[in-house]
Amino acid sequence: MQSLNAPLVGKPGSAALVATPALVIEIEALERNIKTMQAYCDGKGLKLRPHAKTHKSAEIARRQIAAGAIGICCAKLGEAEALADAGIDGILVTSPVVTAQAFARVAGLNARLSDFMIVVDSAAGVDGLAKAAAASGKVLKVLLDLDIGLHRTGVMPGAPAMELAQRITAQASLSFQGLQAYAGHLQHVESHADRKGRNLSALAQVSVMRDLLAAENIACPIISGGGTGTFTIDAEARVFTELQAGSYVFMDKQYDAVKGENDSALPFETSLFVHTTVISSTMPGLVTTDAGLKSFATEAGPPAIASGAFEGANYFFFGDEQGGVMLGGAERALAPGSVLRCTTPHCDPTVNLYDSYHVVDGEQLSAIWPIEARGRSA
Repeated sequence: MQSLNAPLVGKPGSAALVATPALVIEIEALERNIKTMQAYCDGKGLKLRPHAKTHKSAEIARRQIAAGAIGICCAKLGEAEALADAGIDGILVTSPVVTAQAFARVAGLNARLSDFMIVVDSAAGVDGLAKAAAASGKVLKVLLDLDIGLHRTGVMPGAPAMELAQRITAQASLSFQGLQAYAGHLQHVESHADRKGRNLSALAQVSVMRDLLAAENIACPIISGGGTGTFTIDAEARVFTELQAGSYVFMDKQYDAVKGENDSALPFETSLFVHTTVISSTMPGLVTTDAGLKSFATEAGPPAIASGAFEGANYFFFGDEQGGVMLGGAERALAPGSVLRCTTPHCDPTVNLYDSYHVVDGEQLSAIWPIEARGRSA
């Protein structure tokens, strides 16, 4: 796809000529989102370490860091390795690792980056990381991953977390840096009041744990977490030293439904779209497109149509390779070759389906950016 569209870069009107399905970034909206989140964090005295699992892109990471971010987060070692290869530093891996191969890879990343951290939530993880770091000759910085309600990873607050923190501090090859806490189960709660109450309750556990550690002379210089759906509440709680929000750069159908205070929208624009072309229009009120199940993450339902179709038209999956659009009446029609712009149902896993971004500035295709960490699931 990149080679198909490369000749269009820089040509007037080229945005409408991109071969589809294509993953498209509106560059001005992306830049505004980056600046909006950075300005918010700056105003609240918070550091920003945005999560690159959303975009998996060295170019976007560079732009976030240039705007003031202290680094990035990666969900997997493969993402971190790909972005480190592209020159990105200041990386925190937010998922624990447990295998000998992974411990060796962690030590390798730590050796070649000036600022690298990883989370841990088990004794086996602590011991494996400590052994690998000792063998490498460079102390490894770690955060204790705290479970505050998601139950995906993380040690329970209280005695289990205290025991693990003490195990970390006993290792000469590890440097305890603090806590990670992520309320992922609350990011898409649409009601602001409900989301706020539940999030503040979850974050209270982090404050208590921080104070318990301090009483044992274990400092937490870093407390990292938060997300796009809770970023203002995260700041209000005054627990975090840095925020990990990621999806704000793109937004998607799920986050567009999340309400801010006073039922307002979140202060970010949709900047990521999938462009798709009508390939058949033989049935009244129905057209077929070239973007089906293989072009979108599907766990959040079909995409929303942002432009190119009638108001009230609905997208549905017509198969692996095709999508369908019910136009809202038999008298309505779209000609073959018509291009639709769709908001992704869930941006992160949709990005993982593509090799590159097609960057659009107005009516022009201005660049094509590789998605370096795409497919790096290990």
